Amino acid sequence: MIAPEPLAPLALADIDAAAQRIAGTAVRTPLIRLFADTDVELWLKLESLQPIGSFKLRGALSAIRALSPAALTQGVHTTSAGNFAQGLAWAAREAGVPCAVYAPDHAPATKLDAIRRLGAEVTLVPFAQWWHWLQQHHVDGARGAFIHPGADPRVMAGNATIGQEIFAQLPDAEAVLVPYGSGGLACGIACAKRLIRPEARVFPVERTGVAPFSAARAAGHPVTIPYTASFIDGMGGTTVLPEMWPLANTLLSHTLEVTIDEVANAVRLLAERSRVIAEGAGAAPVAAALRHAASLGVRRIVCVVSGGNIDTSTLNRILGGETPA
Repeated sequence: MIAPEPLAPLALADIDAAAQRIAGTAVRTPLIRLFADTDVELWLKLESLQPIGSFKLRGALSAIRALSPAALTQGVHTTSAGNFAQGLAWAAREAGVPCAVYAPDHAPATKLDAIRRLGAEVTLVPFAQWWHWLQQHHVDGARGAFIHPGADPRVMAGNATIGQEIFAQLPDAEAVLVPYGSGGLACGIACAKRLIRPEARVFPVERTGVAPFSAARAAGHPVTIPYTASFIDGMGGTTVLPEMWPLANTLLSHTLEVTIDEVANAVRLLAERSRVIAEGAGAAPVAAALRHAASLGVRRIVCVVSGGNIDTSTLNRILGGETPA
């Protein structure tokens, strides 16, 4: 396989075109205030309110609706831990084409059930195999067009519409905190920020001990780190994708790390204070804001609640005061 080319920054025309492609299906999600015990303003961009419970619908719709009928003849497939797969399954069903999903074998049951309910075929594989395919932009033996869950300019443009909305809803936002997975969400929002409000900053949020972007920044290039699974399944990996690295390194501020306990506490806080159900990655920016806000030197922080697809059993344990292993 030939290594994927590095992604270029998005132009405003790219984001506007994506916004037009996804209109009518993706929701313009609300931005609400979170009243927490902190001296700064915290705002929540509730992507958990998308029809599939995650921002991933934006990128999936943007990608599929940009393809020609000829390119969709054999359907589509992807490598996804759950949320992007749901978005792609939704968009593929709408287009009337088959969708195949290759997911890591630790993916949450609630996400896998939703993918199948939307009509996609799901194949579970070991994490190492799944990550290899994700890096290669290719699944051995799969049919149809491969749509990468993050490192695809059409997907990233769909994600960038979140940033476009944030700065329309809160023009004086100073910082946006985003969970870092493949990098497509953080870089998409950072591209919109660069074009609309360059003085603002976008901070990637990573889990302590599984922070590939932080490790890459320290080394000056992507490095491989150990991976351990947790209930925070929507972010983290073994390395920063090389095709995302130049863009991420240029556009993103430093990583804000959070622990599993801090994320569990943020899940509880969102449920108790705002009646918002967030999955681990969706709550991570709130955990980061509560831990790091005082050191950022800003007054208005937007936390992207990227999704709300959390297993009921996991949520019950967290609301009961536990931190799932």
